[in-house]
Amino acid sequence: ITINPTAEELADIAMMTAEAAERFHVEPRVAMLSFSDFGTTRDSSVHKIHTAIDIVRKKRPHLIIEGEMQAHTSIFPDKTEEQFPFSAVQGTATVLIFPELNSANIAYKLLMRIGDAEAVGPILVGITKPVYILERDAGVQEIVNMAAICADEAIDKDMVELG
Repeated sequence: ITINPTAEELADIAMMTAEAAERFHVEPRVAMLSFSDFGTTRDSSVHKIHTAIDIVRKKRPHLIIEGEMQAHTSIFPDKTEEQFPFSAVQGTATVLIFPELNSANIAYKLLMRIGDAEAVGPILVGITKPVYILERDAGVQEIVNMAAICADEAIDKDMVELG
């Protein structure tokens, strides 16, 4: 929900999203996305990403996190292998962290519509109780997916008694 997160907020977002991926039995390989690849541009937004990565590495040293990198660098192993062999993610990111809400929402909508991808979410993380958002035009499958995820989290947090 944070429109333009600080470095600290971005670090928290990365760690909470990695935890959400783990809940879905996905090994988190976090790519901190940018318009720049590994220092090709010096900008305050890039500095913010590097600060966030430093924070995450101190708090969760075993979490695979890398950046700043462009979206295609995060998901295409050929590019990463050839141009950035030092990258821990190596084009196999499973968690994409966008620098701010505008780019995240734009990418999410494009992937859904143009890529014909099935989106599950958005899922809010970092809140005490499960909270999920459905868009006004959500289809039946989106509603079922969100209800299942919400119920799973509620059970996981012992918020629901199974009888």
